Amino acid sequence: MKIGQEEIMQLLDNLYAQSIQGIAKISPPISVLANDYMQKEKDTQLAAKKFIRYQIAKCTTSGFVSGLGGMITLPVAIPANISSVLYVQMRMIACLAYMGGYDTESDQVQTLVYACLAGVSVDQMLKSVGIQFGNQFATAMIKKIPGDVLVKINQKVGFRFVTKFGTKGVINIGKAVPLVGGVISGGFDFAETKLIANRAYCLFLEGDMSALSDDKEGSVEMA
Repeated sequence: MKIGQEEIMQLLDNLYAQSIQGIAKISPPISVLANDYMQKEKDTQLAAKKFIRYQIAKCTTSGFVSGLGGMITLPVAIPANISSVLYVQMRMIACLAYMGGYDTESDQVQTLVYACLAGVSVDQMLKSVGIQFGNQFATAMIKKIPGDVLVKINQKVGFRFVTKFGTKGVINIGKAVPLVGGVISGGFDFAETKLIANRAYCLFLEGDMSALSDDKEGSVEMA
C-alpha cells in the first residue's frame, strides 16, 4: 500500500484530534494533562520540563508505545508502531502548546504542532507575511498567520513525512520504517523525541521563533 501527501495530512489531522481529546481509559484530554502538571508547580516552564522528562521516561517503557496501536483510530492503515509514536510525540507537543497559553483548537497552533513534529523550518514563510524572528512569539502573533501560509507549511510537513521513505513521493507501507523517530523492539526513539520536545518547548514556552528555523542550534536544559 502506498500513501501520498494527502493521506499523510488526513492521518495527522486524525492523530491531532485524538491527541487533544485523549483516548478513553488510556490518556486524558490535553487540558486535563497540562493542568495536572501546572497545578503542582508555581512556574509553568518548570512544569513543562517535568512533563517532558516524565513523558520520555514513560514512553521508553517496554510495551507502552506498541500497546497504544490498537487504541488509535486512523483513516489510513499504517503499522501500529508508527501511529503510536506519532500519537505520543504529537500529544507531547500539543500539551506544551497548551501550557504556553496557546489555543490548541486553532488552525495556526495545529499547523505549528505539525511543523515541530516533522522538524520543518517555517522562518522564511512567516517572514514573508511580516512575522519576524527577532520578536518574541506571542499568542497574539500566531493569529496573524494567514490561511495561505498555513497551507504552505502543511504541504512542507506532508512532503517531509513522505520523503522520509524515499524520493518517489509516496510511502510504501509494506517496507515502512517509523516516520518520526524509530521504534526498536517495542521501545521508543529517545533521541528523536528529545529533539522534538526541545523544538516545542522553545517555541511554545519561550516564544522562540527560531525553534522552527534551519539555523536553530542548542537544546533546553531539562534539569
